[in-house]
Amino acid sequence: MSLRIERIPTLSDNYTYLLVCEQSGEAAVVDAPEEGPVVRRVDALGVSVKKILSTHHHPDHAAANPELAKRYGAPVYGHRSDSARLAGFSHGLEEGDTLTVGRETARVLFIPAHTRGHIAYVFDAARAVFCGDTLFAAGCGRLFEGTPEMMFQAMQKLGALPGETRVFCGHEYTAGNLRFAAHVEPDNSAVRAAVQRVAGIRANAAKDWHDATPAEMVVPTTIADEHATNPFMRAGSVDELGRRRAAKDAF
Repeated sequence: MSLRIERIPTLSDNYTYLLVCEQSGEAAVVDAPEEGPVVRRVDALGVSVKKILSTHHHPDHAAANPELAKRYGAPVYGHRSDSARLAGFSHGLEEGDTLTVGRETARVLFIPAHTRGHIAYVFDAARAVFCGDTLFAAGCGRLFEGTPEMMFQAMQKLGALPGETRVFCGHEYTAGNLRFAAHVEPDNSAVRAAVQRVAGIRANAAKDWHDATPAEMVVPTTIADEHATNPFMRAGSVDELGRRRAAKDAF
């Protein structure tokens, strides 16, 4: 694989990603709410940012788009329906569209539910999906603009990716999500094992998320992991997912 994926901790629990084609040195930024951490990582690596990619319009994923676009002269990509509300928007995308980061190619999945304009970027050759706030490690996003049916369809679409696909989501919510998963499926041995594993990883977490190191980051998981542990991907029907989402909101 020639796609280097840098996890940049932003805000209090966000993941911003710097994608680098190691063959060309070209890079893209995914979901940036803060300019400073991104600029420092870009400078440290000496790469050339050519694109800014957004999974959805929420400011905690896109607030830094205008500053980064100006600094690097890079276009900002998002779903075409978000043209009026995605910060810095310049290029609209739809299901099935493709874009490149150097010699690496991503295809777009349209996965509305958390928001009505949510998309994911799938790099098949690199075995990676950047799915924002639709699919989390052991969880899914709140239904701010969508319905349980839309989230069920999104889980089906993402769940159809190869099991080895790495899941790069938008927040470090894993420990809390697994507590809920254990509540929903107390006899799920994969969930019990994941709870223990994640507790060990997060035991020495930095007080300030900006100072987090890769050793304390649980993300990425894999699609196979999510099939085994995620109560929303494991839901067998729209109604079951809806009940679980409501229960998680109250948990």
